[in-house]
Amino acid sequence: MNEISPKEVSELYDRITRELGKVIVGQEQIVRLLLVSLFARGHCLLVGVPGLAKTLIVRTLADILHLSFRRIQFTPDLMPADIIGSEVLQERERRLEYEYKPGPVFTNLILADEINRTPPKTQAALLEAMQEHKVTVGGQSRVLPDPFLVVATQNPIEQEGTYPLPEAQLDRFMFSLYLDYPAKAEEIEIVKRTTLRELPTLTPTVAVEDLLRVQQLVLAAPVSDHVIDYAVSLASATRPANPKASKMSRDFVEWGAGPRASQYLILGAKALALLKGKISPETAEVREVAMHVLQHRVITNYRATGAGKKSRDIIQDLLTEVPEQNY
Repeated sequence: MNEISPKEVSELYDRITRELGKVIVGQEQIVRLLLVSLFARGHCLLVGVPGLAKTLIVRTLADILHLSFRRIQFTPDLMPADIIGSEVLQERERRLEYEYKPGPVFTNLILADEINRTPPKTQAALLEAMQEHKVTVGGQSRVLPDPFLVVATQNPIEQEGTYPLPEAQLDRFMFSLYLDYPAKAEEIEIVKRTTLRELPTLTPTVAVEDLLRVQQLVLAAPVSDHVIDYAVSLASATRPANPKASKMSRDFVEWGAGPRASQYLILGAKALALLKGKISPETAEVREVAMHVLQHRVITNYRATGAGKKSRDIIQDLLTEVPEQNY
């Protein structure tokens, strides 16, 4: 497989966003970060109220990237076998044999819609597949397709009948992305596009082989020691027991981000740099992905609840406490 250059990655990103713009209005940052996670082999958690085009963004992205796509609607009665598949008893030549029926997890891009609507046993089945890139049924392991990305959604406004993901499972997601309401001009354009005409048919612009080449380049891209030092300093500053933790971390954090956060800060920065046509990231790229890597990994304490502080406030503070120019 031939190597791909940073310039080619940047051009590929431009082609993807131009094609995506035919259907999606706004949400440029969400699209960019979804591509960063895909290029870095990470998974995403999308948090937003209904009607913000979460499903449309992911499905359209799969069409453009020529990836197989499945949407799983999580419900309280969904079972692990509904996701990873199961063995079914079949009669063959007067003999009963078990035949494996693959579940929807065998695809390149999965939209796990409202993942907090299903019990922990079913959540764990998907999260294990995310981590291991394989499933085990009937004592036999089966490898998932490559590339493999899960984009899970959560509705933040409803808590009844939900099963919040434990902190250890949230750590499996590279990014936690929050979708906000569109601006008025964007919403007017959305209404025009969706009520006056059919959505356009998109043309796949990227081959799967190109995507795999980008993923390999992300791993191979060099990183300066001072950039790694800065990423580790950001992650460790969220840990209240660390002597160099920020004051807000010491006051309002129960548990800080672990080493996986440092890893994802660097991987995200590398992928983001490639989108800009650069072979190696700087601290600016680390800062750009920091909020999305850290906000679901910083667990606040009861004092934070009383003071009205959220994890986003703490991360914003430490981005000032650990200034970029010192590196």
